[in-house]
Amino acid sequence: MPTAKPTPLTAVGKAALEAELERLVERRQEVVKRISETRQEGDLSENAGYHQAREDQAHLEGRVQEIEAILRNAVIIDNRTTDGSIRLGSVVVVEDEFGEACFTIVGPAEADPTSGRLSDQSPVGRSLLGRRAGDTVEAQTPSGLRALRVVRVE
Repeated sequence: MPTAKPTPLTAVGKAALEAELERLVERRQEVVKRISETRQEGDLSENAGYHQAREDQAHLEGRVQEIEAILRNAVIIDNRTTDGSIRLGSVVVVEDEFGEACFTIVGPAEADPTSGRLSDQSPVGRSLLGRRAGDTVEAQTPSGLRALRVVRVE
């Protein structure tokens, strides 16, 4: 049996996943109660409430399993750098034709571009790794080639 690949997480990302898991586990009882209540309403083949509750349970259990697997294989990222280079966990300020933007470089498990958490596997994240303040990089994105200048690495 192959061993699972380590999942890089920031301490913040791990804490957020643990909190989400706790909320989902608490929600399990609510969903089981809904299934039980709607089952008592009669013919299950025509019971939309029952089918919706079962679908909700499947989504919830899938997410619980996903989070448990991520946490089981989690490796906390040490974002301290002495040479000023961008690595997992770095907070990076970049500038392009649209202005400045701030990103935290994270592993794929906690990536959320709308929240400024950029995966190291994304085109922009991959192009930034190892760079320093003052460097200019180009990344091939779905919207075309994008040039970014690294303003600051924290």
